[in-house]
Formats: sequence, structure tokens, C-alpha cells
Amino acid sequence: MSQPSTEQPAEKKLSFKFNAQSYALIVALILIVLIFGILTGGEFLSSRNLSNLFTQMTVIAVLAIGMTLVIVAGHIDLSVGSLAGLTGGIAAILQVWFGWDTVWVVLAAIVVGALLGLWQGWWVAYRAVPAFIVTLGGMLIFRGILIGISKGQTVAPLNEGFRAIANSQLPYAIGYIMAIAGVILLFISAWRNQNKRQQLGLLTVNPAKLYGKYTLYAIPILLLTYMLNRYNGIPVPFIIVIFFGGLFIFISNKTSFGRYIYAIGGNEEAAALSGINIKRNTLSVFVLMGALAGVAGVILTSRLNAASVSAGEMYELDAIAACVIGGTSLMGGRGNIVGAIIGALIMTSIDNGMSMMNIETFWQSIVKGLILIVAVWIDISSKKQTSVA
Repeated sequence: MSQPSTEQPAEKKLSFKFNAQSYALIVALILIVLIFGILTGGEFLSSRNLSNLFTQMTVIAVLAIGMTLVIVAGHIDLSVGSLAGLTGGIAAILQVWFGWDTVWVVLAAIVVGALLGLWQGWWVAYRAVPAFIVTLGGMLIFRGILIGISKGQTVAPLNEGFRAIANSQLPYAIGYIMAIAGVILLFISAWRNQNKRQQLGLLTVNPAKLYGKYTLYAIPILLLTYMLNRYNGIPVPFIIVIFFGGLFIFISNKTSFGRYIYAIGGNEEAAALSGINIKRNTLSVFVLMGALAGVAGVILTSRLNAASVSAGEMYELDAIAACVIGGTSLMGGRGNIVGAIIGALIMTSIDNGMSMMNIETFWQSIVKGLILIVAVWIDISSKKQTSVA
């Protein structure tokens, strides 16, 4: 008579690994917040600073959302910082020099970003030029175009409507309504998933454990809303991040396109043999990345109330670092949007906290570089352990 196996199913092991990684990321964020809170005498946790922090993180977070899909597909995009600078510069030029309305300049920035993403994606997908080379070239080209069309000038000031995109807050009541609605949706989603698993005859999670976990999610949501409302309300740029984060979580988890991207990054040859159109999906990823770079460019220009030739410099590295810190594997095939957003928050928290402590700027670069190296090392080590197991 054969002995029952004590080994866990591979799917369960993988799920545990992802959960452990997610919890480790949250613990790291909490530790960073507590450390800076103590070192700044509580000023880091003030409502005013939290509002500034969530406003500052938005550009990197939006870029990291798109970068997650790019890296998951097995590629990289080094041009997003220059592209954000260029699209923001185009928006400012159209408004300040040509008098365009805010709605049209925002749409123009996003469309230009998508078209330039399409151009880069065409080289990668249909001409088999490595994404590293294409986007490195794009980084130089887009920065050169920005300098050329702006004539090396700072383009300012912008209309009040454009400035409001990144410098306004939601009224208190709307902020609380959105937070409560979000919490209710979390519990409804958990309840629906539980019912669906029961109908399919699958194992279900203990209700106390399931709803207890979502209660732990709800508490920081409501607490953060309260803290932000104590200052001026929830920043509109943070709402933009939540919107695009939710949209791309849905795309990556609930659509065939999202599943194809993970399949391509995991094993391109197997994906091709399964009938997945590698070229078309790769092209689509770069188009989406370009469009999000346009959104980031608009937010950046709005926050600064100006477009300059140096806008967006090195943002591509911060976006990549946010993705890697958030658990996205540079080998492709693995990553998630929520982790990338938390990674962006970690990167911004380090900048913000060290600035509040009057630590010299070069230390910020050193610390972020070390964090990036450690994050990649953890990713590689965990991948080796998985292959051995």
C-alpha cells in the first residue's frame, strides 16, 4: 500500500511564495514608514507630508504600472522617462504657445505617447531588434526632440485647469464615499469568489480567515483616507493611480491579453506553439506603455506647472526599480501591478524621508541603488530555489 505524499502541490507552493513575497513587501514599507516617522519626530506621518508623498509617487507609479507588463513580457523600456518628458513638453507647448484647451492637450499627450510606443514596439516585435537597444535609442531620440521643439526653453505657465490635474484634492465627503465604496467592493469580490468556488466544487477559504484578511485591508484604506482628509483631501493624482492600477489589474488578471503576456514572458516558444500571436501582443504592450508615459508626462508637467528639457530624467530607472522591488522578475513571466505601485511608494518614501532629514542627495541614489541590487538578488535566489524544488 502506497504511503500518502507529504509534498505540497506545486500550485500551492507557488501561491505561498507569492503571498510571502507580498507580505514581506508590505512589512518593508511599514518598517520604512516607522523608521522615518521616528527619525523625523513624527513629521513624516503628518497629514500634510502623506498628501505630498502620494502626490510625488504618482508619476513613477503610473510608469511602473506599464513597465510591469513590459517586463512580464520579457522586455525592458529605457525610454519612458524621456517619453514622459516629451509628451509633457508637447502638452505644455500646445497650451502655452498655441492656446489649446486642457482636454485636448491631455488627449494629444496620450496619443503621442501611444504612437511613439507603437513605433518602438514595431521595431521590437516585427524587426526583432532587442528592446534594450530600441528603447535606449528612443531615450536619446525623445530627449533630443524635446530639446528641439522647446528650443531649450522652459515652457510655462499653464492654465488653471491643467495645473489642477496634479495639484488638487477631492472634497472630504467624496473621499470618504470612495473609500467606503472601495471597502464594500472588496468584501463583495471576496463573497463572489467564495460562492464561485463552491459552485465549481473547489476548496473554499475559511470565512473567518477570508473576511478577516479583507478587514485588515480595509483598516489602512479608511485610516489613510482620514489622514489625507485632515489636510486638504485625497490628491487627484493618487486617484489617477488607483484608476489605472485597477484597470491594469483587470487587464492582466481577467483578460486573455493579460494571460498571453504572462505566457509569452514565461516561455515564448511554448506560447507561440499554443497559438498566441507573439508579435501583436508585444506591440500592444509597448503601445500601452507609451500611452501611460503620456499620462505620466501630463501629471509631471501639471505638478511642476512647467515643461523643461530635463523633465523625466532617470525616471525610467525609478520605474524599473519599483517593479523589481514589487516582485516583478526581470526574467519575465512574473509580476503584479499592486507590487509595482507599492514599490513606487517605497522608492518615493525613501526620497521623501531622506529629504526631510536633510540628508544629501547623493545618499538617496546610493540607498536606492543598494535596494535595487538586493531586490534583484532576492528574485534570482527565489527562482533558483523554485527550480531546485
